[in-house]
Amino acid sequence: MTTETTLSSNTITIGRNLIAGVWSDEGEQLETINPSTGQVIGTYASAGEAEAEAAIKRARHEFDNTDWSRDPRQRSRAINELADKLEARVDELALMLSRENGKLLPETTWEVSTTVDWLRYAAASAIVLDGGRSSEVSPGVYFQTGREAMGVIGIITPWNSPVILSMRSIGPALAAGCTMVVKMPGQTALTNTLLAEIVAETKSIPAGVISILSEGRNSVSPTLVASPDVDMISYTGSTHVGRAIAQAGAATLKRLSLELGGKTPLVIFDDADIDIVMQNIVAACSLMNGQFCLTGSRLLVQRGIAEKLRPMVTEALSNLRAGPSEDPASDLGPLIDATSAKRVDEIVSDAESYAKVLVRGGLVNDAERPGGAYFQPSLLEVDRLDVPVVQDELFGPVQTFEVFDTEEDAIRMANGTSYGLGAAVFTTDEWRGRRVTREMRAGFVWTNCWGVIHEAFEEGGLKQSGYGLLCGPTAITEFQDTKMYAQVAPQH
Repeated sequence: MTTETTLSSNTITIGRNLIAGVWSDEGEQLETINPSTGQVIGTYASAGEAEAEAAIKRARHEFDNTDWSRDPRQRSRAINELADKLEARVDELALMLSRENGKLLPETTWEVSTTVDWLRYAAASAIVLDGGRSSEVSPGVYFQTGREAMGVIGIITPWNSPVILSMRSIGPALAAGCTMVVKMPGQTALTNTLLAEIVAETKSIPAGVISILSEGRNSVSPTLVASPDVDMISYTGSTHVGRAIAQAGAATLKRLSLELGGKTPLVIFDDADIDIVMQNIVAACSLMNGQFCLTGSRLLVQRGIAEKLRPMVTEALSNLRAGPSEDPASDLGPLIDATSAKRVDEIVSDAESYAKVLVRGGLVNDAERPGGAYFQPSLLEVDRLDVPVVQDELFGPVQTFEVFDTEEDAIRMANGTSYGLGAAVFTTDEWRGRRVTREMRAGFVWTNCWGVIHEAFEEGGLKQSGYGLLCGPTAITEFQDTKMYAQVAPQH
C-alpha cells in the first residue's frame, strides 16, 4: 500500500519508506526499540527487494531523462533548501535519534546541526565548476577533459550516525548531479522517516532523485550492489561487510567508496600535556558510547609517563556513568542493543586470559538502566599486538593500555593492526609530532587532539579501513566520471 499523505512527525511511531516522493508501508513490519529503556517505541516497514528495485528504476529514469545532472545552479539551490528544512527540525531529529540509537542528546544535536553545515558546503561545491583541461596537442588536434555525474548511487548508511553519514554522501552526490537510493538502518527507522519527510518537503529536489529505505533484514543492500542500473555504492560500515560489497560489486565492475572499520591509537609521549591527554582519552572512549569508527580504543603510552597516567585513566574511566541518553547526568548512553552489549562483554571476558584488568566495567541492568544494553567502560593493559582486543574493532567503550619505549616502538605498534582510519599523537615537541604523524598509516591523523573534523577537509581510510574520500573538495569527484574529448580540425 502507498499513500501521498504527509507523516505526522511530532508524534511519529510508524516508520515508512520514501520511494520517489511516494510513501510506502509495504514490507515486513518490525519494531524499533529505545535502548535506554528496552521498550518498543514504534514499528516500521522493513523494505525489501521489491522496494529497492522500484526505487532504482525511478532513480535511473530521473538521471537518464531529465536535466537534473546538467543544471548545477538548480542542484545548489536544492541542497540549500534541504539544509534549510533540516535546520528547522534539528531538535526534533536529535531527540528521535537519541531515543533510537542511545547516543547522548548533546551528541545527536551536534550530529544533526553539523549535517546542516556539511550540506551547505556541498551546495557551494555544486557551482564551483571544474572546466577540465584543454589543449591543442598538435596542429589542428584538440583534446579536452570534463567531469560529469556518474549516474545512480546506492548509499548504505550505518546506525551509529545515520543522519550525518547519510548526508555526507547525499550532499556531494546531489552536487555532482547524481540520483540515489539510500539504504538506512532499521534500528533508526523513525529517525530515517523524519529525514525522508524533510527530503519530501524539499520541493526543489525532483521526486525521483532521492529514495530513502529503512531495512531491518538484508535484501535492499544486496539488491543495490547487484543491480546493473546502480553505477556506484557509497558504503560506511564494517570492514567485513565492505569486503563482501567489493566482492559482489565486481560482477558489474561497480565503482565503490568504502569507509570501513578503525582501531585508532592515541600515542602519548612522556612530554605530553597531561590535561589535554586526559580530556581526549575520556572523550575517545565515551563519545557515541564507544560505537564510532574513530573511537580511541588503544592508548599507547611511553614508559616514562605510564606510571603517572595509568591510575589517572583508571580513575577517570571508573567514574564514567552509562545512563539514559536523555539524562543530563549520563556520561555515555547504552549500546545500540542488548546483543551488542553482551558481545562486548564477552570480548572483555575473553581478554582477561591475556590482559591485566585495570577497569572491569561490563553489563548493567537495573531499575534505572533496564533493557540489557548498558555497558560500563573497561580498560585492559596488554603487552602483545597479536591479541583480539588489540587487533579487532570492538565497537564499545573499551580501551587498551600499551606501553612503549621509543619513537620507533610507538610507530611500529600504532601501525600494527590491519586498520588505518585514524591516529592521534600527543607531544609538546613539534618536530617529534611531525616525524611520528608522517609515519602513521592512517587517513586521518591528529596532533594533541582527537576526533576533530571539518566539512572542508577530506575523510577516508588506508589499509583495511577502506578507500575513497568524502567531505572536502574531493568529495564531489567521488560521484563523477572524467570524460575525454578529441577533435581534429578539417583539412582545407
